Amino acid sequence: MTKVIHPPGSAGEEGAHLLGLDEAWIQAVAAEFREGFTALNGVQRLVTVFGSAQTVPGSDEYQLGVDIGAQLVTAGFAVMTGGGPGAMEAANRGARSQGGLSVGLGVVLPNEQQMNRYLDIEVVFKELFTRKFFLVRCAQAIVVTPGGFGTLDELFEALTQVKTKTIGRRPIVLVGDYFWDSWMSDIHGLVRAGKISENDLKLLSVVNTAEQVVEAVSMRAA
Repeated sequence: MTKVIHPPGSAGEEGAHLLGLDEAWIQAVAAEFREGFTALNGVQRLVTVFGSAQTVPGSDEYQLGVDIGAQLVTAGFAVMTGGGPGAMEAANRGARSQGGLSVGLGVVLPNEQQMNRYLDIEVVFKELFTRKFFLVRCAQAIVVTPGGFGTLDELFEALTQVKTKTIGRRPIVLVGDYFWDSWMSDIHGLVRAGKISENDLKLLSVVNTAEQVVEAVSMRAA
């Protein structure tokens, strides 16, 4: 692509002003990456648990998240989430209950989502993509509990990066066949349409219990 450099005072002056703002944004993003790498430096055997902030405490889904966090820690893993309420809180709570390392990578949102209180390491990002980079790339395995747009975005990010070998192969475990069966039917539809291969289905596994989560993660995580 050809770059067009506008001299001062030309029609591109507004663009030059925006470039100055972009430079500040680039520096801010670089600082977020630095903070993330610093916070996670030396942390090993991280498993990221994704899920909805809307998951209700006391519900079966919430309790399953607690059990997943607890059993991952018992199996020797650390637990990382987006640090917020709901399913994220549940996994962090379970990890903390067993004395394991509990990590939360939050993000500044318009609704001022609060970080949960079960965190040993806490980082809050301004950019969603920066936060997602660490949640996906720094995990040895990814566990996805029922969720909405954000959870699906994180799931597809992980799948795309593993598929394209941008990151190394790692377990991607979906929890709750009652929730994921219809979604998996759509994914099988992509195979029938020739948009992905049958082999791509092996990137995913679907389980229903915390014990099965740990088994799937332990069998395939390096």
